[in-house]
Amino acid sequence: MEKIVIEGGYPLKGTITIGGAKNSAVALIPAALLATGKSTIKNVPNITDRDALFQIVKLLNCDIKQNDKTIDIDTTKLENVLISEELSVKLRASYYFMGVLLGRYKHVEIYFPGGCNIGSRPIDLHLKGFKALGAKVSKRGHKYTITADELKGAEIKLDFASVGATINIMFAAVLAKGRTIIHNAAKEVEIINIVDFLNKMGAKISGAGSDTLIIDGVQELKGAQIEVIPDRIEAGTYMLIGALLGDNLKIEGIIPEHNQALLAKFNEMGVKYKLNKNSIILNKCDNLKATNVTTEVYPGFPTDLGQPMSVLMTQAKGVGVMEETIWENRVGHYPYLQRMGANIELDGLKATIKGKTELHGMEINATDLRGGAALIMAGLIANGKTTISDIGYILRGYENIINKLSNVGAKIKLEEI
Repeated sequence: MEKIVIEGGYPLKGTITIGGAKNSAVALIPAALLATGKSTIKNVPNITDRDALFQIVKLLNCDIKQNDKTIDIDTTKLENVLISEELSVKLRASYYFMGVLLGRYKHVEIYFPGGCNIGSRPIDLHLKGFKALGAKVSKRGHKYTITADELKGAEIKLDFASVGATINIMFAAVLAKGRTIIHNAAKEVEIINIVDFLNKMGAKISGAGSDTLIIDGVQELKGAQIEVIPDRIEAGTYMLIGALLGDNLKIEGIIPEHNQALLAKFNEMGVKYKLNKNSIILNKCDNLKATNVTTEVYPGFPTDLGQPMSVLMTQAKGVGVMEETIWENRVGHYPYLQRMGANIELDGLKATIKGKTELHGMEINATDLRGGAALIMAGLIANGKTTISDIGYILRGYENIINKLSNVGAKIKLEEI
Protein backbone atom coordinates (compact mmCIF):
# COMPACT_ATOMS: atom_id res chain seq x y z
CA MET A 1 0.00 0.00 0.00
CA GLU A 2 1.18 3.48 -0.86
CA LYS A 3 0.24 7.01 0.10
CA ILE A 4 0.84 10.41 -1.46
CA VAL A 5 2.81 12.92 0.59
CA ILE A 6 2.71 16.60 -0.33
CA GLU A 7 4.52 19.66 1.02
CA GLY A 8 2.29 22.53 0.03
CA GLY A 9 2.86 26.07 -1.13
CA TYR A 10 5.37 25.70 -3.96
CA PRO A 11 4.83 27.52 -7.27
CA LEU A 12 4.61 25.38 -10.40
CA LYS A 13 6.60 26.27 -13.48
CA GLY A 14 7.30 24.31 -16.66
CA THR A 15 5.17 22.12 -18.89
CA ILE A 16 2.65 19.36 -18.21
CA THR A 17 1.70 17.26 -21.23
CA ILE A 18 -1.81 15.82 -21.30
CA GLY A 19 -2.27 12.11 -22.01
CA GLY A 20 -5.02 10.22 -23.80
CA ALA A 21 -8.56 10.48 -22.50
CA LYS A 22 -9.40 7.86 -19.89
CA ASN A 23 -13.07 7.93 -20.82
CA SER A 24 -12.24 7.25 -24.47
CA ALA A 25 -9.55 4.64 -23.91
CA VAL A 26 -11.65 2.48 -21.58
CA ALA A 27 -14.28 2.14 -24.33
CA LEU A 28 -11.92 1.94 -27.32
CA ILE A 29 -10.13 -1.11 -25.90
CA PRO A 30 -13.33 -3.22 -25.61
CA ALA A 31 -14.50 -1.80 -28.97
CA ALA A 32 -11.51 -3.45 -30.67
CA LEU A 33 -13.10 -6.82 -29.90
CA LEU A 34 -16.01 -6.02 -32.20
CA ALA A 35 -13.68 -6.37 -35.18
CA THR A 36 -11.99 -9.38 -36.69
CA GLY A 37 -8.20 -9.14 -36.97
CA LYS A 38 -5.82 -6.59 -35.53
CA SER A 39 -6.64 -3.07 -34.34
CA THR A 40 -4.20 -0.40 -33.21
CA ILE A 41 -4.97 2.22 -30.56
CA LYS A 42 -2.51 5.07 -30.09
CA ASN A 43 -2.05 7.50 -27.18
CA VAL A 44 -3.45 5.07 -24.59
CA PRO A 45 -2.93 6.53 -21.08
CA ASN A 46 -0.85 4.66 -18.53
CA ILE A 47 -3.54 4.19 -15.87
CA THR A 48 -4.63 1.23 -13.78
CA ASP A 49 -8.03 1.07 -15.53
CA ARG A 50 -6.12 0.29 -18.74
CA ASP A 51 -4.32 -2.58 -17.03
CA ALA A 52 -7.60 -3.99 -15.69
CA LEU A 53 -9.07 -3.96 -19.20
CA PHE A 54 -5.99 -5.74 -20.52
CA GLN A 55 -6.67 -8.56 -18.07
CA ILE A 56 -10.19 -9.03 -19.43
CA VAL A 57 -9.04 -8.85 -23.05
CA LYS A 58 -6.45 -11.54 -22.35
CA LEU A 59 -9.05 -13.68 -20.57
CA LEU A 60 -11.05 -13.54 -23.80
CA ASN A 61 -7.99 -14.98 -25.57
CA CYS A 62 -7.01 -11.90 -27.53
CA ASP A 63 -3.37 -11.03 -28.12
CA ILE A 64 -2.16 -7.64 -26.88
CA LYS A 65 1.13 -6.02 -27.79
CA GLN A 66 2.16 -2.76 -26.24
CA ASN A 67 4.83 -0.29 -27.36
CA ASP A 68 4.82 2.72 -25.06
CA LYS A 69 1.38 4.30 -25.55
CA THR A 70 0.43 2.27 -28.63
CA ILE A 71 -1.36 -1.05 -28.30
CA ASP A 72 -2.22 -3.70 -30.87
CA ILE A 73 -5.16 -5.99 -30.14
CA ASP A 74 -5.54 -9.12 -32.27
CA THR A 75 -8.94 -10.79 -31.97
CA THR A 76 -8.19 -13.75 -34.24
CA LYS A 77 -8.52 -16.24 -31.37
CA LEU A 78 -11.24 -14.40 -29.44
CA GLU A 79 -13.27 -16.65 -27.12
CA ASN A 80 -16.55 -15.70 -25.47
CA VAL A 81 -16.12 -16.82 -21.85
CA LEU A 82 -17.52 -15.76 -18.50
CA ILE A 83 -15.92 -12.53 -17.23
CA SER A 84 -15.38 -13.19 -13.53
CA GLU A 85 -16.46 -10.93 -10.70
CA GLU A 86 -12.82 -10.57 -9.67
CA LEU A 87 -12.07 -8.86 -12.99
CA SER A 88 -15.34 -7.02 -13.61
CA VAL A 89 -15.33 -5.19 -10.26
CA LYS A 90 -11.93 -3.65 -10.92
CA LEU A 91 -13.46 -0.88 -13.03
CA ARG A 92 -16.74 0.56 -14.21
CA ALA A 93 -15.86 0.21 -17.89
CA SER A 94 -15.94 -3.59 -17.69
CA TYR A 95 -19.61 -3.26 -18.63
CA TYR A 96 -18.64 -2.33 -22.20
CA PHE A 97 -17.91 -6.01 -22.79
CA MET A 98 -21.65 -6.56 -22.41
CA GLY A 99 -22.44 -4.66 -25.61
CA VAL A 100 -19.36 -5.92 -27.44
CA LEU A 101 -19.87 -9.64 -26.77
CA LEU A 102 -23.62 -9.41 -27.19
CA GLY A 103 -23.05 -7.78 -30.57
CA ARG A 104 -20.56 -10.40 -31.76
CA TYR A 105 -21.91 -13.57 -30.18
CA LYS A 106 -25.50 -12.77 -29.11
CA HIS A 107 -24.50 -14.03 -25.68
CA VAL A 108 -22.51 -12.64 -22.77
CA GLU A 109 -21.97 -13.58 -19.13
CA ILE A 110 -20.45 -10.99 -16.83
CA TYR A 111 -20.68 -9.73 -13.26
CA PHE A 112 -21.79 -6.27 -12.17
CA PRO A 113 -19.05 -3.68 -12.83
CA GLY A 114 -16.99 -1.84 -10.24
CA GLY A 115 -15.57 1.69 -10.19
CA CYS A 116 -15.72 4.64 -7.83
CA ASN A 117 -18.44 4.93 -5.22
CA ILE A 118 -19.85 8.24 -6.42
CA GLY A 119 -23.48 7.27 -6.09
CA SER A 120 -26.06 4.76 -7.23
CA ARG A 121 -24.86 3.61 -10.63
CA PRO A 122 -27.42 1.17 -12.04
CA ILE A 123 -27.10 -0.15 -15.56
CA ASP A 124 -30.84 -0.14 -16.22
CA LEU A 125 -30.53 2.07 -19.31
CA HIS A 126 -27.94 -0.30 -20.81
CA LEU A 127 -30.19 -3.31 -20.23
CA LYS A 128 -33.26 -1.47 -21.53
CA GLY A 129 -31.38 -0.80 -24.75
CA PHE A 130 -30.25 -4.41 -25.11
CA LYS A 131 -33.82 -5.59 -24.59
CA ALA A 132 -35.10 -3.18 -27.24
CA LEU A 133 -32.65 -4.78 -29.67
CA GLY A 134 -34.13 -8.21 -28.91
CA ALA A 135 -31.98 -9.51 -26.06
CA LYS A 136 -33.15 -11.30 -22.93
CA VAL A 137 -31.51 -10.43 -19.63
CA SER A 138 -31.33 -12.65 -16.56
CA LYS A 139 -29.63 -11.82 -13.27
CA ARG A 140 -28.50 -14.16 -10.55
CA GLY A 141 -26.80 -12.47 -7.65
CA HIS A 142 -24.35 -10.05 -9.27
CA LYS A 143 -24.06 -12.10 -12.45
CA TYR A 144 -25.78 -11.07 -15.69
CA THR A 145 -26.52 -13.38 -18.61
CA ILE A 146 -27.64 -11.60 -21.75
CA THR A 147 -28.68 -13.58 -24.84
CA ALA A 148 -30.47 -13.03 -28.14
CA ASP A 149 -31.49 -15.26 -31.02
CA GLU A 150 -31.10 -12.21 -33.19
CA LEU A 151 -30.44 -8.51 -32.64
CA LYS A 152 -32.66 -6.15 -34.62
CA GLY A 153 -32.42 -2.40 -34.89
CA ALA A 154 -34.83 -0.34 -32.82
CA GLU A 155 -35.65 3.21 -31.75
CA ILE A 156 -34.40 3.73 -28.21
CA LYS A 157 -34.97 6.84 -26.11
CA LEU A 158 -32.70 7.18 -23.10
CA ASP A 159 -34.31 8.61 -19.95
CA PHE A 160 -30.97 10.29 -19.22
CA ALA A 161 -28.15 11.17 -21.62
CA SER A 162 -25.89 8.46 -20.18
CA VAL A 163 -22.43 8.16 -21.71
CA GLY A 164 -22.05 4.51 -20.73
CA ALA A 165 -25.49 3.47 -21.97
CA THR A 166 -25.05 5.37 -25.26
CA ILE A 167 -21.76 3.59 -25.95
CA ASN A 168 -22.90 0.15 -24.81
CA ILE A 169 -26.10 0.20 -26.87
CA MET A 170 -24.08 1.41 -29.87
CA PHE A 171 -21.67 -1.53 -29.44
CA ALA A 172 -24.55 -4.00 -29.52
CA ALA A 173 -26.27 -2.25 -32.43
CA VAL A 174 -23.39 -2.00 -34.92
CA LEU A 175 -23.72 -5.70 -35.81
CA ALA A 176 -27.51 -5.88 -35.44
CA LYS A 177 -29.87 -6.17 -38.41
CA GLY A 178 -31.38 -2.93 -39.59
CA ARG A 179 -31.30 0.60 -38.20
CA THR A 180 -31.01 1.65 -34.57
CA ILE A 181 -31.74 5.21 -33.51
CA ILE A 182 -30.68 6.36 -30.03
CA HIS A 183 -32.60 9.44 -28.91
CA ASN A 184 -31.30 11.64 -26.08
CA ALA A 185 -27.85 10.16 -26.70
CA ALA A 186 -24.87 11.55 -24.80
CA LYS A 187 -22.92 14.16 -26.79
CA GLU A 188 -19.49 13.93 -25.15
CA VAL A 189 -16.41 14.34 -27.33
CA GLU A 190 -15.25 10.89 -26.22
CA ILE A 191 -18.24 9.38 -28.02
CA ILE A 192 -17.15 11.10 -31.24
CA ASN A 193 -13.74 9.45 -30.79
CA ILE A 194 -15.35 6.03 -30.36
CA VAL A 195 -17.70 6.46 -33.31
CA ASP A 196 -14.73 7.43 -35.47
CA PHE A 197 -13.04 4.14 -34.51
CA LEU A 198 -16.13 2.06 -35.24
CA ASN A 199 -16.70 3.74 -38.60
CA LYS A 200 -13.07 3.07 -39.56
CA MET A 201 -13.82 -0.59 -38.80
CA GLY A 202 -16.70 -0.50 -41.26
CA ALA A 203 -19.63 0.53 -39.06
CA LYS A 204 -22.24 2.95 -40.35
CA ILE A 205 -22.91 5.48 -37.60
CA SER A 206 -23.96 9.10 -37.97
CA GLY A 207 -24.93 11.85 -35.56
CA ALA A 208 -21.99 11.62 -33.13
CA GLY A 209 -21.84 14.78 -31.05
CA SER A 210 -25.60 15.33 -31.34
CA ASP A 211 -28.42 13.94 -29.21
CA THR A 212 -29.48 11.50 -31.93
CA LEU A 213 -27.29 8.62 -33.07
CA ILE A 214 -28.23 6.60 -36.16
CA ILE A 215 -26.64 3.17 -36.50
CA ASP A 216 -27.15 1.02 -39.58
CA GLY A 217 -26.06 -2.51 -38.75
CA VAL A 218 -23.39 -4.27 -40.78
CA GLN A 219 -22.46 -7.95 -40.98
CA GLU A 220 -18.81 -7.64 -39.96
CA LEU A 221 -16.21 -5.17 -38.72
CA LYS A 222 -12.52 -5.26 -39.61
CA GLY A 223 -9.56 -4.12 -37.53
CA ALA A 224 -8.69 -0.41 -37.73
CA GLN A 225 -6.47 2.25 -36.21
CA ILE A 226 -7.44 5.13 -33.92
CA GLU A 227 -5.74 7.69 -31.69
CA VAL A 228 -7.19 8.49 -28.27
CA ILE A 229 -8.11 12.18 -27.98
CA PRO A 230 -6.49 14.28 -25.21
CA ASP A 231 -8.06 13.89 -21.78
CA ARG A 232 -10.16 17.00 -21.17
CA ILE A 233 -10.66 16.09 -17.50
CA GLU A 234 -6.95 15.65 -16.87
CA ALA A 235 -6.39 18.92 -18.73
CA GLY A 236 -9.05 20.66 -16.65
CA THR A 237 -7.56 19.37 -13.40
CA TYR A 238 -4.10 20.74 -14.24
CA MET A 239 -5.64 23.99 -15.48
CA LEU A 240 -7.27 24.38 -12.07
CA ILE A 241 -3.94 23.64 -10.38
CA GLY A 242 -2.31 26.26 -12.61
CA ALA A 243 -4.88 28.84 -11.52
CA LEU A 244 -3.86 28.15 -7.92
CA LEU A 245 -0.07 27.84 -8.20
CA GLY A 246 0.99 28.58 -11.75
CA ASP A 247 4.13 30.55 -12.58
CA ASN A 248 3.75 30.51 -16.35
CA LEU A 249 2.67 26.87 -16.03
CA LYS A 250 2.02 25.44 -19.49
CA ILE A 251 -0.56 22.71 -20.05
CA GLU A 252 0.26 21.19 -23.45
CA GLY A 253 -1.59 18.84 -25.77
CA ILE A 254 -5.11 20.08 -25.10
CA ILE A 255 -8.11 20.80 -27.29
CA PRO A 256 -9.40 24.12 -25.86
CA GLU A 257 -12.91 23.65 -27.28
CA HIS A 258 -13.34 20.59 -25.04
CA ASN A 259 -12.96 22.74 -21.91
CA GLN A 260 -15.13 25.72 -22.82
CA ALA A 261 -17.32 25.38 -19.71
CA LEU A 262 -14.27 25.55 -17.44
CA LEU A 263 -12.76 28.47 -19.35
CA ALA A 264 -16.04 30.36 -19.00
CA LYS A 265 -15.79 30.00 -15.21
CA PHE A 266 -12.14 31.08 -15.34
CA ASN A 267 -13.28 34.27 -17.05
CA GLU A 268 -15.91 34.89 -14.37
CA MET A 269 -13.38 34.35 -11.58
CA GLY A 270 -10.55 36.38 -13.08
CA VAL A 271 -8.12 33.53 -13.68
CA LYS A 272 -4.99 34.63 -15.53
CA TYR A 273 -4.33 32.54 -18.61
CA LYS A 274 -3.13 32.70 -22.18
CA LEU A 275 -4.75 30.30 -24.61
CA ASN A 276 -2.93 28.94 -27.64
CA LYS A 277 -3.99 26.44 -30.31
CA ASN A 278 -3.06 23.31 -28.34
CA SER A 279 -1.90 24.68 -24.99
CA ILE A 280 -2.69 27.09 -22.18
CA ILE A 281 -0.35 29.06 -19.89
CA LEU A 282 -1.62 29.87 -16.40
CA ASN A 283 -0.51 32.05 -13.52
CA LYS A 284 -1.62 32.15 -9.93
CA CYS A 285 -4.24 34.77 -9.21
CA ASP A 286 -4.52 36.21 -5.69
CA ASN A 287 -7.78 38.04 -6.39
CA LEU A 288 -10.14 35.34 -7.57
CA LYS A 289 -13.84 36.18 -7.54
CA ALA A 290 -16.45 33.78 -6.21
CA THR A 291 -18.76 32.10 -8.71
CA ASN A 292 -21.57 29.56 -8.84
CA VAL A 293 -21.14 26.23 -10.62
CA THR A 294 -23.71 23.56 -11.48
CA THR A 295 -22.55 20.31 -13.06
CA GLU A 296 -24.39 19.29 -16.22
CA VAL A 297 -24.13 16.81 -19.07
CA TYR A 298 -21.80 17.84 -21.90
CA PRO A 299 -21.32 20.59 -23.04
CA GLY A 300 -22.17 21.92 -19.58
CA PHE A 301 -19.74 22.01 -16.67
CA PRO A 302 -18.48 18.40 -16.28
CA THR A 303 -19.29 16.45 -13.15
CA ASP A 304 -15.74 15.06 -13.29
CA LEU A 305 -14.36 18.57 -12.66
CA GLY A 306 -16.84 19.58 -9.98
CA GLN A 307 -14.75 18.32 -7.07
CA PRO A 308 -11.46 19.85 -8.27
CA MET A 309 -13.33 23.10 -9.03
CA SER A 310 -14.54 23.28 -5.44
CA VAL A 311 -10.92 23.59 -4.27
CA LEU A 312 -10.33 26.62 -6.51
CA MET A 313 -13.51 28.13 -5.08
CA THR A 314 -12.08 27.97 -1.54
CA GLN A 315 -9.45 30.49 -2.69
CA ALA A 316 -11.93 32.97 -4.22
CA LYS A 317 -13.15 36.04 -2.36
CA GLY A 318 -16.84 35.98 -1.56
CA VAL A 319 -19.50 33.29 -1.48
CA GLY A 320 -19.91 30.71 -4.24
CA VAL A 321 -22.13 27.67 -4.67
CA MET A 322 -20.99 24.33 -6.10
CA GLU A 323 -23.95 22.10 -6.98
CA GLU A 324 -23.63 18.52 -8.21
CA THR A 325 -26.55 17.23 -10.30
CA ILE A 326 -25.23 13.99 -11.81
CA TRP A 327 -23.87 11.75 -9.02
CA GLU A 328 -25.09 11.88 -5.42
CA ASN A 329 -21.83 10.81 -3.79
CA ARG A 330 -19.49 13.38 -5.29
CA VAL A 331 -19.31 15.12 -1.93
CA GLY A 332 -16.98 12.80 0.02
CA HIS A 333 -14.04 15.20 -0.25
CA TYR A 334 -15.82 18.09 1.49
CA PRO A 335 -15.36 16.88 5.09
CA TYR A 336 -11.61 16.71 4.46
CA LEU A 337 -11.55 20.20 2.96
CA GLN A 338 -13.46 21.43 6.02
CA ARG A 339 -10.94 19.80 8.34
CA MET A 340 -8.14 21.44 6.38
CA GLY A 341 -9.72 24.84 7.04
CA ALA A 342 -12.14 25.46 4.18
CA ASN A 343 -15.35 27.33 5.04
CA ILE A 344 -17.94 25.06 3.43
CA GLU A 345 -21.59 24.48 4.29
CA LEU A 346 -22.93 21.31 2.72
CA ASP A 347 -26.64 20.83 2.07
CA GLY A 348 -27.15 17.58 0.22
CA LEU A 349 -25.38 18.02 -3.12
CA LYS A 350 -25.08 21.80 -2.80
CA ALA A 351 -21.96 23.26 -1.17
CA THR A 352 -21.80 26.92 -0.18
CA ILE A 353 -18.13 27.89 -0.21
CA LYS A 354 -16.92 31.07 1.51
CA GLY A 355 -13.45 32.33 0.70
CA LYS A 356 -10.71 33.08 0.68
CA THR A 357 -9.54 30.53 3.29
CA GLU A 358 -6.13 29.20 4.24
CA LEU A 359 -5.77 25.41 4.14
CA HIS A 360 -3.57 23.36 6.45
CA GLY A 361 -1.95 20.02 5.68
CA MET A 362 -3.13 16.88 7.45
CA GLU A 363 -3.80 13.15 6.93
CA ILE A 364 -6.74 12.57 4.61
CA ASN A 365 -8.23 9.79 2.41
CA ALA A 366 -9.18 9.80 -1.24
CA THR A 367 -12.83 8.79 -1.56
CA ASP A 368 -13.02 8.50 -5.36
CA LEU A 369 -11.05 9.41 -8.49
CA ARG A 370 -11.97 13.08 -8.91
CA GLY A 371 -12.35 13.66 -5.19
CA GLY A 372 -8.80 12.34 -4.82
CA ALA A 373 -7.59 14.83 -7.43
CA ALA A 374 -9.32 17.59 -5.46
CA LEU A 375 -7.47 16.55 -2.31
CA ILE A 376 -4.13 16.62 -4.16
CA MET A 377 -4.99 20.19 -5.18
CA ALA A 378 -5.78 21.04 -1.57
CA GLY A 379 -2.49 19.55 -0.43
CA LEU A 380 -0.55 21.54 -3.02
CA ILE A 381 -1.86 24.86 -1.67
CA ALA A 382 -2.01 23.94 2.03
CA ASN A 383 0.49 24.99 4.67
CA GLY A 384 2.61 22.06 5.83
CA LYS A 385 2.40 18.39 4.97
CA THR A 386 -0.61 16.55 3.57
CA THR A 387 -0.76 12.76 3.45
CA ILE A 388 -3.36 11.09 1.24
CA SER A 389 -4.28 7.42 1.62
CA ASP A 390 -6.47 5.17 -0.57
CA ILE A 391 -4.67 6.55 -3.62
CA GLY A 392 -5.71 3.67 -5.86
CA TYR A 393 -8.73 5.75 -6.79
CA ILE A 394 -6.47 8.50 -8.14
CA LEU A 395 -4.12 6.21 -10.08
CA ARG A 396 -7.14 4.72 -11.87
CA GLY A 397 -7.52 7.80 -14.00
CA TYR A 398 -4.52 10.16 -13.83
CA GLU A 399 -1.49 9.12 -15.83
CA ASN A 400 1.83 9.60 -14.00
CA ILE A 401 0.32 12.32 -11.83
CA ILE A 402 3.15 12.28 -9.29
CA ASN A 403 5.86 12.69 -11.92
CA LYS A 404 3.94 15.30 -13.87
CA LEU A 405 3.51 17.48 -10.81
CA SER A 406 6.98 16.97 -9.36
CA ASN A 407 8.54 17.83 -12.73
CA VAL A 408 7.03 21.31 -12.55
CA GLY A 409 8.11 21.99 -8.97
CA ALA A 410 5.55 20.33 -6.71
CA LYS A 411 6.88 18.65 -3.57
CA ILE A 412 4.92 15.45 -3.99
CA LYS A 413 5.95 11.80 -3.70
CA LEU A 414 4.76 8.27 -3.12
CA GLU A 415 5.59 6.54 0.17
CA GLU A 416 4.95 3.01 1.35
CA ILE A 417 2.47 2.75 4.20
